Amino acid sequence: MDVRVTPTAQLQGDIQALSSKNYTTRYLLAAALADGQSTIYYPAHSEDSDAMRRCLRDLGAVLEEDDTKIVLTGFGGVPKLLPENKELNVGNAGAVLRFLMGIASLLPEVHFINAYPDSLGKRPHDDLIEALEQLGAKIEHREGKLPITIYGGELRGGAIKVSGNISSQFLSALLFLVPLLKEDSTIEVTDDLKSKVVVGQTLEVLKEAGIVIEASEDLMSYRVPGRQKYEARDYRVQGDYPGSAAVLAAAAVTESDVTLRGLTEDSKQGERAIVDVLRMMGVPFTHEDSVIHVQSKGKLKAVEFDGDAATDAVLAMVAAAVFAEGTSRFYNVENLRYKECDRITDYVNELRKAGAQVEERQAEIIVHGRPEGVEGGVEIDAHYDHRVIMALTVVGLRSKQPIIIRDAHHVAKSYPIYFDHLKALGANVEWINS
Repeated sequence: MDVRVTPTAQLQGDIQALSSKNYTTRYLLAAALADGQSTIYYPAHSEDSDAMRRCLRDLGAVLEEDDTKIVLTGFGGVPKLLPENKELNVGNAGAVLRFLMGIASLLPEVHFINAYPDSLGKRPHDDLIEALEQLGAKIEHREGKLPITIYGGELRGGAIKVSGNISSQFLSALLFLVPLLKEDSTIEVTDDLKSKVVVGQTLEVLKEAGIVIEASEDLMSYRVPGRQKYEARDYRVQGDYPGSAAVLAAAAVTESDVTLRGLTEDSKQGERAIVDVLRMMGVPFTHEDSVIHVQSKGKLKAVEFDGDAATDAVLAMVAAAVFAEGTSRFYNVENLRYKECDRITDYVNELRKAGAQVEERQAEIIVHGRPEGVEGGVEIDAHYDHRVIMALTVVGLRSKQPIIIRDAHHVAKSYPIYFDHLKALGANVEWINS
């Protein structure tokens, strides 16, 4: 379905931030890898986290859920995919695919289907494939892309090298896997390592699950003892900064009095940087006791920002910068090109359709702000990307004419009630048939 976003001058209200998708998927996997029963309080509900739930059930975990928690009985270090069901469907969830490619290597044969050929089906996984082959897995693939079949079972620990130049998710997949192997292992990250902050989240969850990993200060090398066991325990999911970044950007570009609850000040989520960026842009707000209160007049200043540690908030930051006084630059963001779509070229092209003045470099987005607003009055292609949908909605709130965002239902990948939340704040958004 499509969404029509009509210019909206004011936003006002009080909402609760969604739970973190990144922490939910990691807690689910850690709980599944434990023997016994774990409880995850306040898990996220989105297509990505639902994909992890579905696949873990297929691998032998038992999940019981109510309004506030998941009680998960894990399969321990031995997933149990039934012989007659050798396929896993991760939907369009890249992180879920990569994490489970690691764990699936413990099984004799697993086939990952290509359910989204125009999105996840285009994303490369070569670096993880090469690393898993170093451990002894044999993998069939289509030039590093889905569909992928893994023949594993007899993996060997040892010295592993993995590139971090495309995605940190490859490293996170290995960090979940190698503690279960018989041998001790070392992991050396070659090239660069994108999104180090997200690796920090993985290490945080693994430590909570009782896994011992020695990481170098720069997160480029690791020593991992083998024969470890995940501990069954209770987890509590914190509020989600990546999704909240779009809501905060919407509040920043309008006249607003918006309160957003559940975002801890000391969170290790890199996208917490949205708070720092809004402060640099001159947005009036407070952040105390996990509550952000924005009281904006819609007047913003340009910024320069290194987006590597806050990848999933960059598009929302760019949307706010479209209306700032001056030229903003978001740099060190090349890994945006390897997401659900090319979040630099594809996003910039759609922004231009709406009337924004933006440029791209290989690893940069440059925004020449238009405080007077943009023209709008166009249909925009979301490229099946939830972050693009959310960010383009922010732009639509300050367009002079409504914009239509095609296939906006894909926002459910991470934030199913995004438009409900915006409506609750007074935004003029409505679903329309394609």
